[in-house]
This record gives sequence, structure tokens and C-alpha cells, in this order.
Amino acid sequence: MAKATPRRSSIMPWLLSALVVLALGGALLVQWLTPTGSANPQDRAQVAAGQQLYGQYCVACHQGRLQGQPDWQKRLPSGRLPAPPHDESGHTWHHPDRVLFGIIRNGLVPPHAPAGYESDMPAFGALLSDEQVWAVLAFIKSHWSPKIQAWQEDKTRQY
Repeated sequence: MAKATPRRSSIMPWLLSALVVLALGGALLVQWLTPTGSANPQDRAQVAAGQQLYGQYCVACHQGRLQGQPDWQKRLPSGRLPAPPHDESGHTWHHPDRVLFGIIRNGLVPPHAPAGYESDMPAFGALLSDEQVWAVLAFIKSHWSPKIQAWQEDKTRQY
């Protein structure tokens, strides 16, 4: 009688190959989802492009001087919060660039808000390129003092 060979040995190479493919796919997905680029408030061309885009897409809610809507920390009857300021009186500068980029591109949704959080912040990813989102951020950051810019840049490096 012939001895049966264990099936495990024929499954292991396939299983190992599948795990390698999944790991590579995951790494590529993380790289694809991580934004490239930067918001440089000293880049006059980027700031000028951002100013134009801010006027077109953001000013209706966040106002012309980046001051946000009145009583921005008090919930509306809908339960949602008004648009916050992007100047130094708000909290935008407390967040690293990748978080701000993600909020502009995807709206205020996880991972930048709790699951089920409702916000009037729309996702602009279908309307703005990544380069344009960075330009809007450069414009916003250009309104912060050098001290706040340095603090936020440090936060961005740490994130």
C-alpha cells in the first residue's frame, strides 16, 4: 500500500503566496491613500491659487476673512456645528496637514470624525485635485502668525 502524502505541503506555498499578495496590496493601498504634496504658506503662487479656490468653494461657509460662522462652537437646531474659523481664533491650526487635507478631500468623516458624526462639511475630492487642496491649505496657513505656523508645522512633522 502506497503512503499518502499530506495535503498541507501543497497548500502552504499557495497560502504563503496569498499572504504576500495581500501584504503588498495593503502597502500599496496605504501609499495610495496617503496624500503627497504640501501646503507652503510662503509659496506665493500656491497661496494665490488657494485664495482663488477658497473664494470659490470655502468662503460661503468659512467667510471672507476666514472667521467662520457666528457662534461656531454652539450647535445649530439641526444638531450640527456651524463652520469654524480658519484664522487663529479657531482650531484649524491645531491639526496636522494630513488631517486637514483629509477633511477637505473627504468631508468630516472617519478617521477625522467619530463614526456617525453629522457635519455640513462637504467632501471636495471630486471637485478639487490634490494640488488644489494643498493650495487652499497654503492660503489658510498664510493667515497664521509665524509662531502658529511653526507650531502647526511641528505638529505636521510629528503626525
